Amino acid sequence: MTTEKTSILPYTPVFIKLLKGPVEYLEKSSWEQLLTYQAELTRFLQQLGLILVLEKDDGYAYLEQARLDEEENVAGWVRRIQLGYEESILLVLLRDMMAEFEVGEAGARELIKKRREIKEYAELFFKENPSRVKFIRDLDRLIDRVEELDFLERVENHDVSDEQKFRIKKIIKARVDNEILENFKQQLTEHATGRI
Repeated sequence: MTTEKTSILPYTPVFIKLLKGPVEYLEKSSWEQLLTYQAELTRFLQQLGLILVLEKDDGYAYLEQARLDEEENVAGWVRRIQLGYEESILLVLLRDMMAEFEVGEAGARELIKKRREIKEYAELFFKENPSRVKFIRDLDRLIDRVEELDFLERVENHDVSDEQKFRIKKIIKARVDNEILENFKQQLTEHATGRI
């Protein structure tokens, strides 16, 4: 009985990480591997019906599924996340915070906010709107859920829940682009003024 020696592709570890979710520049080893083998990995992924989306400036990468046919069928490689309405609202609000941060904070690379600051920001959008009382009340649960979905990362724990600090991950820009952000903000404004 002969045993064949199989060689593992050098980018296998980063490929496995990408299958599980986005890879960020903060994961130095994986990020360097991704940049080193970008061309080879891209070719390999194409054979599997996957597309590597690499945002070097923002420091993140993720996989998208290629369309297999004109009926928009895709291979089932990548886990799809279904978001509820309230989770979607919170993502849009976090994305809006990111947009403001990128315009104003030239010196900092990462956006860090306390739980209290996230809640206060959300309350600004729903001020004097009784239909959003439940949303405001459930914000802690929603923040925890968005953390589970990997759009927020807790960077500092605190005895007082509202003082916990979170990093808002730039991958949120892939989920909520500028067009979605502007449309949603317009809808919120119209809703708040009673025009909807």
